[in-house]
Formats: sequence, C-alpha cells, structure tokens
Amino acid sequence: MRKRRKGRILAFQALYAWDTQHSLSSQRTLNSADDKEQALKELLDFSWAGKESDENSIENSIGDTAEDFPRLLVMGTIENIKTVDDMICRHLEHWDFSRLNNVDRALLRLSVYELLFKTAPPTVVIDEAVDISREYGTDDSYRFINGVLDGVKKTMQAESGMCIQDESTKKKEKNNAPLRSASARRHK
Repeated sequence: MRKRRKGRILAFQALYAWDTQHSLSSQRTLNSADDKEQALKELLDFSWAGKESDENSIENSIGDTAEDFPRLLVMGTIENIKTVDDMICRHLEHWDFSRLNNVDRALLRLSVYELLFKTAPPTVVIDEAVDISREYGTDDSYRFINGVLDGVKKTMQAESGMCIQDESTKKKEKNNAPLRSASARRHK
C-alpha cells in the first residue's frame, strides 16, 4: 500500500475517533479544556495505530516521518472544521448532516479539507476517498462519498472560475497539443 494512502487511512481513523470523543465529551460537562487537549494530543501521537512488529510498524510502512502527513491532515481538518462541515452540508441533497454515519462523516471531512486546501490533486483525493470508503464504509458509501466530493469539486471549479486540473491532465494536454495542431493542419 502506498505511503500517502496509509497516511490518509490513519488520518481518517483519527478523525473518526475525534468525532466519537467530541460527541461524547459534548454530552458530558465534566471534561475540561485540558482534558480535551490531552485527548487530542494522545490521538495525534498515533500510539493507538498499533505497531505489532518491525515489518508492519507505521514507520516502516510509510517512512521516517510516518505521522507527519496524517497529523497535518487531522489538525488541518479540525482547525477548519466549520468551513469543512459547511461545504459538506451544501452538497448533501435531501440528507441531514447529523444523519451521516461516523465513517462517512470522517472520510468526507478529511477529503473536503484536502480539496479545499489543495493538499493533492482533486482526482487523487476523490479516488482515495472512494477506495477507502469501499474498505471501511457500507456497501453504498463509495457512491455517496463520490457524489458529494464531485459536487464539492464542481463548486470549487465554478467559484474559482476555472477548471481544477491535476498534473496528469496538464501533462496529457501538453503532450497532445502538437498532435492536435498537426491534425488540424491536415484537415484544412
């Protein structure tokens, strides 16, 4: 499995846990701000991810700075949670945000954060989210995730007034440009 994929899975799992802890702590008034901060700190050290053996450890599977990428995604998502949730809500047709299952909500939050703050090309973000939802979500999660994220991508394109392209699309267009010119000349 690729390094970034493993990082996204860790970030998704951390956001799932954060969401669960967050909703539980909001039901209890006993938790102080220090307790919440400590819980977040423990969540971001990824000790819960399990390091069974040297071959399967997080560090060996996704690199020396294994936890930097997922930590960046989790912290960025949490810091921008209102913006992220608002964008998700804009694209839920006939569905209430509170009715989303925790897996779909965590994955949408992670992916919308990545789309909004351009951590990766949109097609990569959406493909990764769909693949992760096939593994961790319900049978229909991947369709739902794909539809919502595609809507977010289209909204961002419309708001920016231009097409969001990833590097592979740009390279294909660049490589095909001379062929189109030559082809166009032949048809004159």
